[in-house]
Amino acid sequence: MNQLILQQGLSKELADFPHILEFVHKKNNTIQLNSFSSNVCDCICLYYILEGKFTWIIDSMEHTLYPGDFAIVLPRQCIGGQSGIMNIGALFWIKISIEDHSKLLLGKWSGLTKKEKISVNQILMLNKEQPVLKLKEAHTLMQNLQTELLNEEVGFYTRINQLLDELFVLISRQFIRQNNSRRDFPQNFLKLEQTLRQNLAHQWTVEEMATLIGMGTTAFTEKVKNYSGFSPLNYLIMIRIAEATKLLKKNQVNVTEIALNTGFYSSQHFSTTFKKLTGYTPTEFRKNNTTDQ
Repeated sequence: MNQLILQQGLSKELADFPHILEFVHKKNNTIQLNSFSSNVCDCICLYYILEGKFTWIIDSMEHTLYPGDFAIVLPRQCIGGQSGIMNIGALFWIKISIEDHSKLLLGKWSGLTKKEKISVNQILMLNKEQPVLKLKEAHTLMQNLQTELLNEEVGFYTRINQLLDELFVLISRQFIRQNNSRRDFPQNFLKLEQTLRQNLAHQWTVEEMATLIGMGTTAFTEKVKNYSGFSPLNYLIMIRIAEATKLLKKNQVNVTEIALNTGFYSSQHFSTTFKKLTGYTPTEFRKNNTTDQ
């Protein structure tokens, strides 16, 4: 399934769940411009990354999310994609309303005790400045929520609310385990990306990239695939395209120069790849996104 979009008031599956404003399972095959503009949440927004690499701005801070990452955006927090872009990849998200004039984030739908709701509330609020967790266990919960919403088998109403409670308990426990939500992400992988960005014009091979972090090519390929959802060379192309989009916003930089500086063989190779991934030619993208820089 490439896409499932359930919205309160429009989807019969949510008729019995007024607290669920949206439930979405989405796969993006191209970079979608202006598809994730910055906005202030008036609900609880939960995002789970299945495939790809997503760069988002949450409350003025940039966060890069990979498969297995989970983002929690609370009411009055702002979220949007870098340059308003929803990147290539797949993800789940769910938006949950809060009760008017309530000091608790979890409403009457929750089966947790008041004391437990207060604890969850405190943990989420204390960690709101670092909203990203590594939470692969959430994958199964999201899949189960989708199954229950679509199948509507006996007991589905109770089960769905139980799954939501389970999700918030899992999030709260993980925040505690990760010591104020500090992400467990390999530093050598981050250093690899920094090195690649510093010399994108170089025609990197998988062997060279693996050597940079002291790994064999097979193990390196598996590791990159696990963290980014892409093969090493496709991951490198995504980095090149991301850098190219920044340069295209500057009118004074020639398109051919951008192509060569970001590692493409020619302007034609660059144009073909760029359109395949974004749906726009470099010239079309520049026309719609030029800045005065």
